[in-house]
Amino acid sequence: ISYEYMIVAMGIKLDFYKIKGLPTAFETPGVCSNYSPHTVTKTTQAMKDFKEGNAVFTLPNTPIKCAGAPQKAMYLTDAYMREAGKRGKANFIYNTPLNVMFSAPKYADRLLKVAKNRDVTVNFQHNLIEVDSLRKEATFEKVASDKEPPKTVTYPYEMLHVTPPMSTPEELQSSPLVDSTGYLDVNKNTLQHVKYSNIFGIGDCTNVPTSKTAAAIAGQCGILRKNLKAAMLGQHLPGQYDGYTSCPLVTGYNKCIMAEFDFDMKPLETFPIDQGKERRTMWHMKKDLMPQLYWHLLLKGWWEGPWLFKKLFHLGMSR
Repeated sequence: ISYEYMIVAMGIKLDFYKIKGLPTAFETPGVCSNYSPHTVTKTTQAMKDFKEGNAVFTLPNTPIKCAGAPQKAMYLTDAYMREAGKRGKANFIYNTPLNVMFSAPKYADRLLKVAKNRDVTVNFQHNLIEVDSLRKEATFEKVASDKEPPKTVTYPYEMLHVTPPMSTPEELQSSPLVDSTGYLDVNKNTLQHVKYSNIFGIGDCTNVPTSKTAAAIAGQCGILRKNLKAAMLGQHLPGQYDGYTSCPLVTGYNKCIMAEFDFDMKPLETFPIDQGKERRTMWHMKKDLMPQLYWHLLLKGWWEGPWLFKKLFHLGMSR
């Protein structure tokens, strides 16, 4: 039996520097990001200091950790400002390079309704390229169509929450293990490298076409365990990852949409209820239960996703 196997489980990095004016702009009032430990505390401060004007929230044109997180920051800021009596003086703007609110259609439709109900202006195909902290302006490139060249549009801001572009570490990008995008090139179902059979990948650094979340890693963990053991014994790889991922989209202080879906962006929900609705129960799942799963089970390798609970709740049926 050969034990010369490698598991690649690297995280992706934050590329603030790819946006002109960053990260310098974080040294000025109103510019913040929940994605870095160096800037996350500025978000609360920007909310408290807000007087009136535009509150702008961005999504980059690259894969990111938890694609729903930028919207969570926006909805929680909205909730705070309503409670603080500031919402009437705030113009909320969500700028995304995508042409939908979310990758999975069911949740995209629901989130667009949430945004409209919260009086949020949603601008599709807008990608942040520059922050001018002296003028307090954010410039976006409007994603070009085949018929017209890209254009830019500039928004003044009182508060600007930036979600940075992200990419894999240079050490991985410069290796022969990646595809043309710089991500570890693995079979999306078995997690085995497409060229080097003794290498497996898991998590954010792979090119597996699903959202990069802790839930996805949990789902991949069980597949990796089965397939790595089989590979070491020279057996057929039995594990087949279906793309399961989850994103708890917090839409207020006590509301949450629990998105769960597969490679085809079809719902793969754990509970026998419509998880596309804003629910307090799902908010408690996110707030109270998931931290326990993360710290006490996932990090110790004991949590491989909710597949058992899914079978129980759905009477053994696949969905």
